[in-house]
Amino acid sequence: MFIRINGNQYYLWRAVDQDGDVLDILVQPRRNAKAAKRFFRKLLKGSGYSPRVVVTDKLKSYGAAHRELGMGAVHETDRYRNNRAENSHQPTRQKERQMRGFKSACHAQRLLSALGPIQDLFRHDRHLMSARSYRELWAKGMEEWNKVAGIVRSI
Repeated sequence: MFIRINGNQYYLWRAVDQDGDVLDILVQPRRNAKAAKRFFRKLLKGSGYSPRVVVTDKLKSYGAAHRELGMGAVHETDRYRNNRAENSHQPTRQKERQMRGFKSACHAQRLLSALGPIQDLFRHDRHLMSARSYRELWAKGMEEWNKVAGIVRSI
């Protein structure tokens, strides 16, 4: 995904797991093999496990970084396979529009790195569950958010 910050084009690298939860986000000025290798290394270090399958778009630098790092995962670049990652950009676009653009790359990195996991707490596939299940998941998300944010509920 491309974002414009003060007239300069930056690339937003995003890793999403099989459930659509955001694993990691990185804002970089380049989209080459060195940047892809940095992103993969950061992702693998942060997640603590090696994925079975890595799905990307057809950019050649992903394949080069995958080979250089010697990842044991299968690298897939088939058409429509990366739709989950592409659709996860929608909340970023909405936030960018609300803020009337990002002011700096550092600001975008800090905001989006925090925003991804927060949105995962409250984004559920509402159409696939009953109202009761949805309310329970929403309540669990609120409990987790209150714990992280340090909010104490008074009864």
